[in-house]
Amino acid sequence: MDMKQAKRRVGEIRDLIERANRAYYDDAKPFISDKEFDEALNELRELELEFDLQTEDSPTRRVGEKPTDQFPTVEHPVALLSLDNTYNPDDLKEFDRRVRDRLADNEFTYAVELKFDGASIRLRYENRQLVLGTTRGDGERGDDITSNIKTIKDIPLTLPEHSPDLLEIRGEAYMEKEAFVRLNQFREESGLQPFANPRNSTAGSLKMQDPQEVARRPIRMFAFDLLFEEDDEKRTQATKMDLLKEYGLPVCEHFSVCDTIDEVLDEITKWDDRRHELPYETDGIVIKVNEEKYREQLGTTSKSPRWAISYKFEADQATTIIESITLQVGRLGSITPVAELKPVLLAGTTVKRASLHNEDEILRKDIRPGDTVVVEKAGEIIPQVISVVNPEREDRPEPFKMPENCPACGEKLVKFEGEVKWRCENPECPPQVRERIIHFASRDAMDIEGLGEAVVDQLVDAGLISSYADLYSLSKEDLIPLERMAEKSAQNLIDAIDQSRCQAFSRVLYALGIRFVGKTVAKDLAQSFRSLDAILQADEEKLTETDSIGPKIAGSVIAFFDHSKNRQIIETLKNAGLQFEAEADETESNKLAGKTFVLTGTLPTLTRKEATEWIEKNGGKTTSSVSSNTDYLLAGESAGSKLKKAQKLEIPVISEPEFNRLVGRNID
Repeated sequence: MDMKQAKRRVGEIRDLIERANRAYYDDAKPFISDKEFDEALNELRELELEFDLQTEDSPTRRVGEKPTDQFPTVEHPVALLSLDNTYNPDDLKEFDRRVRDRLADNEFTYAVELKFDGASIRLRYENRQLVLGTTRGDGERGDDITSNIKTIKDIPLTLPEHSPDLLEIRGEAYMEKEAFVRLNQFREESGLQPFANPRNSTAGSLKMQDPQEVARRPIRMFAFDLLFEEDDEKRTQATKMDLLKEYGLPVCEHFSVCDTIDEVLDEITKWDDRRHELPYETDGIVIKVNEEKYREQLGTTSKSPRWAISYKFEADQATTIIESITLQVGRLGSITPVAELKPVLLAGTTVKRASLHNEDEILRKDIRPGDTVVVEKAGEIIPQVISVVNPEREDRPEPFKMPENCPACGEKLVKFEGEVKWRCENPECPPQVRERIIHFASRDAMDIEGLGEAVVDQLVDAGLISSYADLYSLSKEDLIPLERMAEKSAQNLIDAIDQSRCQAFSRVLYALGIRFVGKTVAKDLAQSFRSLDAILQADEEKLTETDSIGPKIAGSVIAFFDHSKNRQIIETLKNAGLQFEAEADETESNKLAGKTFVLTGTLPTLTRKEATEWIEKNGGKTTSSVSSNTDYLLAGESAGSKLKKAQKLEIPVISEPEFNRLVGRNID
């Protein structure tokens, strides 16, 4: 290869890696495997060295992702480096040789830990209080996601009295396998793209703007490192793990110390077999020089420490036959094709079914019944069809085509512009009824106490209700025959249903279960249009005049109310006395009427949720990004890029005391 060819190839690899990073970090939709990514990075590194083509902005010099403009950016006092990866035992032996050469006759051991498939985070405690939580970012700087970090129940907000006054901790946020599967099922049923693996779901969750939503995600954490200001000759990775446990931080119990690289390889073999038994995903083993005093001597590259390396496991694959393709109806009407497989053992379990996600995915891979296919567990958890082994066979059936009607109720399926999922919009479609009623009765919607999942199941199974509108025709006599429903509890439920008729219009809108209409959008619709009749008369242009509503939400609102069965349900709810007009007193005052706020940084006494509530009950609203339509930026400590943008646009920036005066909040 000459210089011209090398430059062209370097450009191709850098472009591939940049696209892969965007897909991985920004879109949570990786299109190449970890192994393919690592191989491309290694090839780039070798070409840069051989032809002297290194540049400061090369992917070989960067760690992870760039910090975003959605959160304040913070500098890391000590860089959070990534680890070199290998899939080859010979590479591990070469790593061991380099370490021994650098340390000469010094005796050392190796700490062996599981490599968790999640998102790296940094925690800072001052006076034993958690004051900061960040992403790794690019290794030098990360996003301040403290509010989101504080929702993770594994992470203590306060350390024990005997803990140091100042403590820096590194850890990995992750999701357990079953929790990840449930989250993806919910996303698919809601018409959203499923996450590719637990790592993407965790990283994506930590970057959400609403800490309440983050709290609903099943995120956990393992601490794996502890930073001290002073050196200690006796400190090891093993003693730091003991200290982390002593300070109340969660650590992984699977930790060992090995004297030789051969012992390390034995541990790798053991965990390659046993990893499928773990409740969480591990994609490899991390090997560190155990004695911390040698780490400075071993040093680092621009990207990775020379005293540590990770060994990554190969993804498990199996070959089997697709016996048929069936359709699964989600709780909100999304239709998911499923491959019914000839049972095959994969990653420690027998696999019989694999999601095919959507029609486009099937056609892209040209998957048909009778095909022999390669099956892999995405993130070692969710079975997926990777490729067809025998696409040339002569007796293949015609390419897959989505049927026109719902397999559960016969309703004609629809596909909205810009979406990949076909959907059943029938609100009385059996697989959807139960979940729509549960949502309708939930605390943030109609708040019907006593109407839990078990009661809803009984009501649906007994044929007493086929939609949430039927709740208002129930009588105490209907309920008493149900299991565990005594006369008093039956009356309490009837009373709770009756009381829900008084819920505000915005809650009713949210309770209807219109796709993409969450609590905030429902409030904005109620404030902007003041009545359901006004919403029904609005076209897309009129709906999108409301700031939080774009074409996608507007199209969903119009489609919902265009459906004849939804209109029938609305009429039933109107006749039941539900509120379909906004009351004048739904806000406490109009002090902030027409004003749009953006929040950034940490406020002295208010959480973001509390500040938002004060804004909304005084007639204002909040958005997540600064624009020319923003009236005020409410800024606290560690305000980041939003503050700079507001100053550039000359938007008024106010502190919490100034905000308190605006809304009449007295904190004395």
